[in-house]
Amino acid sequence: MSFPASALLRMRRAFCLSVILFLVAGCGHHEPRADLVIINNAEPGSLDPAMGTGYEELRIILGLWEGLMRVDPRTAQPIPGLAERYEVTPDGLVYTFHLRSNAVWSTGEPITARDVEYSWLRVLTKATGSEYVGQLFYIKNAEPWYNETMKDRSKLGIQIIDDRTLRVELNNPTAFFPSLCAFQTLAVVPRWIIEKHDDRWLRARPLPVSGAYQLEAWRVNDKVRLRKNPLYWDAANTHCEVIDLLPIGTPATAFNLYRSGDVDIIWDKELVPPELLATLRDTPDYHGFPYLATYFIRFNTTKKPFNDARVRRAFTMAIDRQRIVDKIVKSGEPVATHLVPPGTANYESPAGLPYDVPQARRLLAEAGFPEGKNFPPFEYFFDASAGGAAKIHAKIGVELQEMWQSALGVKAGLRQMEKKVFLKAQSALEYDISRSSWGGDYNDPNTFLDLFLSNNGNNRTGWTNAHYDTLMKEASLLTDLTRRAALLREAETILVREEAPIAPIYFNIGFNYYHPTNVQGLWGNILDVHPLNAIRRVVK
Repeated sequence: MSFPASALLRMRRAFCLSVILFLVAGCGHHEPRADLVIINNAEPGSLDPAMGTGYEELRIILGLWEGLMRVDPRTAQPIPGLAERYEVTPDGLVYTFHLRSNAVWSTGEPITARDVEYSWLRVLTKATGSEYVGQLFYIKNAEPWYNETMKDRSKLGIQIIDDRTLRVELNNPTAFFPSLCAFQTLAVVPRWIIEKHDDRWLRARPLPVSGAYQLEAWRVNDKVRLRKNPLYWDAANTHCEVIDLLPIGTPATAFNLYRSGDVDIIWDKELVPPELLATLRDTPDYHGFPYLATYFIRFNTTKKPFNDARVRRAFTMAIDRQRIVDKIVKSGEPVATHLVPPGTANYESPAGLPYDVPQARRLLAEAGFPEGKNFPPFEYFFDASAGGAAKIHAKIGVELQEMWQSALGVKAGLRQMEKKVFLKAQSALEYDISRSSWGGDYNDPNTFLDLFLSNNGNNRTGWTNAHYDTLMKEASLLTDLTRRAALLREAETILVREEAPIAPIYFNIGFNYYHPTNVQGLWGNILDVHPLNAIRRVVK
């Protein structure tokens, strides 16, 4: 491949610096190269399945911990994991899971139905603080159990039949429940280790894991090193002995390490220099694919003046999404006016708010801020693990700043934050407007629309709407897909047209960067989920 001379010069300079930083980060750890090395973006916040929320941690969690089901690397459909099979009653309400006889912890102890029960109850405990706890609310009485309004354990729809058999009763038929059982939050964790070490349980050595890989080392700002679990029930089909996942957030560093052969896979498009994307799209290393994910912004609806839907709608209608996609993203992403991506199963979204500057100005004037007069100071928050203004989030922030200034006469301050701090501020509602994105956990509109239920830990807007909650609850009771979709569309209309606690920007396109003759077992799928045990590096 060839690049402009100026780009090559920038890359060479960045490469020299990146090599120095990489060597310094690894000083004192002179170990052989891993079988597979992956750029994993930011430093993971937690490797606890109950606590993980970001891609950079969920990818690693997927390798360490397994649930009753796991994800097919080609199709992203749920397939048997720790459970070798399950039966479901004709009414779709009761699942009976049968655990494998060879399902054991990496330390040799058998994995039992009691371990599954403990892991799920741990998520359903308020003190745990799991933001994905809502994924268990489909189980009978799980939500009142979590809220401590129902304390009779016998009424909870999780029942141990014997060491190898678990019976789960749902509130309503939920076709995607097997997919939830494959998601990281419902993975099985070691009860006796957590009870002994409490919050420091991940530091226990040896650390018993239920998945294909053991945690050999987690060196902050250096790498997470995983080693094959020889006692994993499917160890024969786990291809790499050692995998390193590097927390690198600077595109020049990531790309130059790839070009030098020190890295085999780049998982995130934002870690390829944006000025090279147009050229790289024509190389065999570039792999794009349909993917259920949306880039959007959140408004903190608990803070004035963003507690006024007219202000939120005005800001949304002042965004020229096509300009952002064409000028900054440059990978053919479709613009988004609604939250649920096209191609989501059994659903078609309503249209959201269009780009309409005159109407945006009218709405802002109605809210008491004609031409932006007397509009209070506010900031747009975005995260960046490294790379500063070169990061795509920063560039989008600058573009939004200019659009709102030009269209509405308001001036946004820009605040870049380290990712962990950013997520904490977002969860605590300590922001005005913030950048966001969401990828589907399973192929159903619920994985997007459930986010903005009043009690969902991933809401992070402070927005509550009783009618929205009711529509979502009524939809969850239906097995008629047409009627269900109609209720979900009504709910999404409230979300993206009437109340606008969020402003969708574009739909993501899935991305992996690797050479197909060097890496195998990595397939683009609609959830962009790639089990580590399926991937292998071809040594020539």
